[in-house]
Amino acid sequence: MKIGSLTLDNITILAPLAGITSLPFRLLAKEEGCALVCTEMISANGLVRESKKTKQMLESLPQEKPLSVQIFGSDPDVMAEAAQIVESCGADLVDINFGCAVKKVVKTGAGVALMQKLDIAEALIKAVREAVNIPLTIKIRTGWDRSGKQALMLSKIAQECGVNAITVHPRTASQGFSGKADWSIITAVKKEVAVPVIGNGDIITAQDAIKMQSITGCDAIMIGRAAIGNPWIFSQVLAIAGGNDVLPIDITHRFETMIRYCKMSIQCFGEKAACRMMRSRLGWFAKGLRFSGKFRESIKHLSSENETIELIKAYMVLLQPERER
Repeated sequence: MKIGSLTLDNITILAPLAGITSLPFRLLAKEEGCALVCTEMISANGLVRESKKTKQMLESLPQEKPLSVQIFGSDPDVMAEAAQIVESCGADLVDINFGCAVKKVVKTGAGVALMQKLDIAEALIKAVREAVNIPLTIKIRTGWDRSGKQALMLSKIAQECGVNAITVHPRTASQGFSGKADWSIITAVKKEVAVPVIGNGDIITAQDAIKMQSITGCDAIMIGRAAIGNPWIFSQVLAIAGGNDVLPIDITHRFETMIRYCKMSIQCFGEKAACRMMRSRLGWFAKGLRFSGKFRESIKHLSSENETIELIKAYMVLLQPERER
């Protein structure tokens, strides 16, 4: 699949997830075959104002390429400048958020609010398109009602403005992440535009990803919440797409991934901050395992790398059959 000048190895894309798709998690997804990883949503205002914390979100490594950086804002000039910063930092693609329904974002006129103001949305897309040479994509919702009219209108505008691909999360602004995603909106957008359309929403298993592509005709699949604590979903999608069976995740591989995630996070954020993160995030990887509640309780007060790794290893031993101990 091609997005402008960028060629992807396969159909899998990691969605931008606030507080989750930082560099360490993106590297895990990449190791499992994800073709394109995306940063969490980044404030254009923060980039332009040179916020140290915001700029840190652009930190990257060659191993995760190609990398998409998603920005949000409501001022065309600010968004254009932010996109130039993104390009200068080595991103392979810039994505504009038209889908965030969080109140504090919508109140600023950004995110899904722009789907009610298509004139501003058009000006914003044009400004960013003129500002950068790398491929440009947008991520949209159904809109503010279930009809999908706003999604179709914005998609056509985006194509005319030179956008190279469109991601559709077919929920309304008021739905947030609740209720059911209406995949028929993805189908409708796909029929309306010639640029690649990426489907997103209600992908829970690898089988769901293949089902979405079959039903909607979308060109690629963006996976978000289903990848939390389960980066293996990308290799599972590729296995099914290749006509192979999905195999259970080897318990040793699961725990080695947890340890590597911990170490990469410490390298990225420092021991103190990373261990605070691990207090909740390691629990993602234990979902569905025996004694997961006991493990989550044990990591509530993590404070050092050694303690974290010891508890991960202790949990792995607890899950091993008696004869292997």
